Amino acid sequence: MDIQAALGPALLASASDAIVASDREGAIVFWNPGAERIFGFSAAEALGQSLDLIIPEPQRGRHWEGYDRVIASGASRYGAGDLLAAPGLRKDGARISLEFSIVLVKDGAGQVAAMVSVMRDVTAKFEEMRALRKRLAGAP
Repeated sequence: MDIQAALGPALLASASDAIVASDREGAIVFWNPGAERIFGFSAAEALGQSLDLIIPEPQRGRHWEGYDRVIASGASRYGAGDLLAAPGLRKDGARISLEFSIVLVKDGAGQVAAMVSVMRDVTAKFEEMRALRKRLAGAP
């Protein structure tokens, strides 16, 4: 068995983390089983839709400013080990806390053709930290 050849398809088919790819305009072009599990939308519901599908309304302006900047510059600090923390939106309307990295897919001319985000739902961890901070703030 060629492990290297099997590695990519196995990671993309994983249900542990959401892997979502979008084109230059922000339309979803890839949606893995992890994205289905975390966000609640099937691939059929998500493909072709704007990323606004999973971005809460108050964060959309800031998201698109950053998205456009990355598309234009061809660089993102969130692909070099830094994690971006941001809220997400599930199909049922619930807000969740996400941590993710970004991978840029470039064409032969070096222009960004797609942006891939690998996302993890960290809502439980976020809530635990908030509760701990609240308890510590009230401690004598």
